[in-house]
Amino acid sequence: MALSLESTAFLNGGIIPVRHTCDGDDISPPLNWSGVPEGTKCFALVCDDPDAPVMTWVHWIVYAIPAEKRSLPEDVKRTKQLPDGTRQGTNSWKRLGYGGPCPPRDSTHRYYFKLYAIDRMLDLGPGAEKKDLVRAMEGAALSHAELMGTYRRE
Repeated sequence: MALSLESTAFLNGGIIPVRHTCDGDDISPPLNWSGVPEGTKCFALVCDDPDAPVMTWVHWIVYAIPAEKRSLPEDVKRTKQLPDGTRQGTNSWKRLGYGGPCPPRDSTHRYYFKLYAIDRMLDLGPGAEKKDLVRAMEGAALSHAELMGTYRRE
């Protein structure tokens, strides 16, 4: 079984509910995964928007997620580190934690939630940026899964 990622808030390719965007409560959606490969020591998650006008916009970075976890709840608090040791990075707004979809008006963007199963613990402190996480994961990803949602502001 391959690593898979899903949400009870939206289907793959579906519309992300307003509550998870800048037009709503701006809270992270619940995420669940299965099909974890043998040898996984931790997980990392990146949510980004490749449709942003200037660059791929990073909405959320979460890493050092313990290997035994199979989900992230809705509304993960914007703290450097969660009680289980999970760490959050800095998004493109230069803020810690989740920042929901917020495309320009009359524009539909795609938001990719990418989960990586990692074969070692990542030596990366809280607040890292995407480039730091990518460098730390180099050669360590056993598998990855994606969940894509869309959002349009009227």
